[in-house]
Amino acid sequence: MYALWGKAALDRGAAALVLVLGAPVFALLALTVLLALGRPVLFRQRRAGRHGAPFTVLKFRSMREGTALDAARLGRFGRWLRASGFDELPQMVNILRGEMSLVGPRPLPCDYTPLFSAVEARRLWVKPGLLGLAQAKGRNALPWARRLACDVRYAGQAAEFTTDLKITVACCALVLRGQGATMPGHATSARLDDTLAQGAAPALPGRKP
Repeated sequence: MYALWGKAALDRGAAALVLVLGAPVFALLALTVLLALGRPVLFRQRRAGRHGAPFTVLKFRSMREGTALDAARLGRFGRWLRASGFDELPQMVNILRGEMSLVGPRPLPCDYTPLFSAVEARRLWVKPGLLGLAQAKGRNALPWARRLACDVRYAGQAAEFTTDLKITVACCALVLRGQGATMPGHATSARLDDTLAQGAAPALPGRKP
């Protein structure tokens, strides 16, 4: 029942509730981003959804505009915004639209899709999520190998409320502890294509060393 219609109903119901009750928080965050970083307030990027269908993901902007490296464009405010997870809150709109779920593999840039092995591409069997198994295991601090393995594991099992609840609680605990917002040695996270180019390819079946 949960897999058939309960998960989708919970997603949209919870997203609508958060958007209504959290409107003052959204407005305050938007104003803070505007004062700290200027326009635009929202960051928009095309990401791969279920079965690879592209959609535009929404986030509060955390970096200054420009072509400099992430470390140079990410100030104290941006680091706090990312660590708190508040930058992801606009994705409640994506969930309300049916493009995302509360729980699922995180949506990745569309140009990552051709890099997936046949096994890794299974992460696209389900809707991407605001929270995910990989995030529950360590957020961005998790290496790509484990991150993709967690995504494939989640996508390959039937949706269960208890599983999604455990993932949600674990993700919230990490955020409250301020852990996992960045990958070691990076301002945010290493790109998958850069990781593969350096030879640190995810050790999942179907990928050649």
